[in-house]
Amino acid sequence: MEIKYEYSRKRSEFGRPCSFSDLLAEVTVDIPPDPTLAEDFIPQDPVDFGVQEGPVLAMHEVNTERAQVSIRGVNHVEGGWPKHVDPKNPELTTRYREEVEREEVYTKTVQRLGFVVEHYIRQNNTIDIYEEYFEEEEEEEEEEEHPSAKTINVIRDPNNPRRMATHLSWHPDGNRAVAVAYCSLDFQDSRKDLNSDSYVWDLEKPYAPELTLKPSSPVVTLEYNSKDWHHMLGGCYNGQIVYWDTRKGGLPVEMTPVEFSHRDPVYGACWLPSRTGTECFSGSTDGQVLWWDIRKMSQPSERLVLDISRQDQLKDALGAISLDFAPILPTKFLVGTEQGIIISCNRDAKTPPEKIANIFRSHIGAVYRVTRNPFFPKVFLSVGDWTARIWTEELMDSSSIMETKYHSSYLMNVCWSPVKPAVFFTARSDGVLDIWDFLFHQKAPSLSLKVSNDPLLSLCSQDNGRIIGCGTRMGNVSLLEISPGLCTIRKNEKTLTSTMFEREARREKVLQDKYKERLLREQERLRAQPEQQEDPVQTFKQAQEDFLSSIKAERRRR
Repeated sequence: MEIKYEYSRKRSEFGRPCSFSDLLAEVTVDIPPDPTLAEDFIPQDPVDFGVQEGPVLAMHEVNTERAQVSIRGVNHVEGGWPKHVDPKNPELTTRYREEVEREEVYTKTVQRLGFVVEHYIRQNNTIDIYEEYFEEEEEEEEEEEHPSAKTINVIRDPNNPRRMATHLSWHPDGNRAVAVAYCSLDFQDSRKDLNSDSYVWDLEKPYAPELTLKPSSPVVTLEYNSKDWHHMLGGCYNGQIVYWDTRKGGLPVEMTPVEFSHRDPVYGACWLPSRTGTECFSGSTDGQVLWWDIRKMSQPSERLVLDISRQDQLKDALGAISLDFAPILPTKFLVGTEQGIIISCNRDAKTPPEKIANIFRSHIGAVYRVTRNPFFPKVFLSVGDWTARIWTEELMDSSSIMETKYHSSYLMNVCWSPVKPAVFFTARSDGVLDIWDFLFHQKAPSLSLKVSNDPLLSLCSQDNGRIIGCGTRMGNVSLLEISPGLCTIRKNEKTLTSTMFEREARREKVLQDKYKERLLREQERLRAQPEQQEDPVQTFKQAQEDFLSSIKAERRRR
């Protein structure tokens, strides 16, 4: 074999580390491409290579034991009395007090302790240990906080097939539980395997319902009695009114007879602030508002037909799809109808036609919810079609004083914040919850949150305004906790909101007066002109030209 090149090195240099140095790049060989070689190859198209670079994982499942939680209470019993004195007997306790107060030891002890207590009271009043020195800075920090919300829990319908969560009602005792009405409102939904139960959920144990309500027909609306927490009122799909006592279980205590009940589903039921706490009223799409007493539910105590022509004819009545009652106005209530009209009613009127006090032509479609402002009862909020509108009862037969923008999806529900007068929440059919603060933003919501992929149907806020419950079409109830800035009232916020409502009401009144003046001038001008015989053919041609010109202008604009 012929040796081409020979390397020589001293033995002492063997094993020494290599010493590299930087040199400029140089081209040793340049082989140009040969196009003739491409004829020997067949191109492969497409070329797929699969590469999997990842560790091999194994899946393991472990069933953990659920902690058993039990509720325990402490019973405090009055003590400190001698054995011969019964603390439940007021005569014995009064006699024993008088005997002790006549003793000299008692007088000396009170005098001695009086000096000690007075010393500590003076000491506490010297320095206020709870004084806040930087209140203004804390308020500025709160104003800078961005609005936010997070989902803290999701309650799901335990039945299959799923039903709609049509109404929510919080427990009056600290909102520790929420009652959810489940019902399918789909047209002619006659599935035989559809469950009719509704549930009361304890927020501390949301995995299973605290109480199962078993009505004869699915419940559309459900309300707690604020005077007696154990009483619940339900409006059924078949038109009956049902009353429960939660101490007696989930079976109804009493229900109204079918022949004296509503003919359509009951979409609204409210308790009345009576002395006994047993009176209520209900509204349905059959065009009636009925008053009941749960002590005698054999027939309604009063009846009102929602006929806006004031002829008291049931065939001309408008169907009630929402109902609102504020305890601060015990004789007035609002009814939202399927025809987009809001009816303000007064129960104290002498005749049924006089009970329909005022009419507001509000929305194109059904008024899904109407609710009064908790701070300003004459101001109320309605939702229907694609907007939410704010009205005032001081302006009769006028349009709304404020409204939201038109959304791309329907608005299904709305509720005011119980702690901030200008904040309200709207639920949309695309599963988005909008939080509006009209004191700061009127053209866009302060916060929009995608709660679910299903339409939001029901909405209810806790008394502190911190937790919002949203019920969906698939029976899921999402509990959202909003940021403190959206549930903490600021200084002068109530005054600023009142000023805003009054300003918008004055503006609307001025616009209304100008519109009436323009109509009068137009009528006078028509009276002054001689009567002219209009040619219908010419009128049609003119309308056709105007229509085509408007279409062309719209095309040019797009």
